[in-house]
Amino acid sequence: MIMTKQEFLIRTNLQEQTLEFWLEQQWLIPDATAADVRFSECDIARASLIQELQQDLGVNDAGIELVLHLMDQLHGARQALSLLRDSPRVK
Repeated sequence: MIMTKQEFLIRTNLQEQTLEFWLEQQWLIPDATAADVRFSECDIARASLIQELQQDLGVNDAGIELVLHLMDQLHGARQALSLLRDSPRVK
């Protein structure tokens, strides 16, 4: 499901100022057009993770940056492994 910024704020219960900070930090990178920004379910999941790290675990901004960076690296490695596994073998 693709949603507007306002729909995203309602679903995540975020303040607009908080979202703007997260966007500046590139913790969230939604699809953007010249006229609008669109958020996805993946953005909702990532926002939930950030909220959990901050509120439940007390992780500071530098720690969140690190966790998100490591998760992105892990996701990239998984994609690369999947591509290697699914590619035709050269003999």
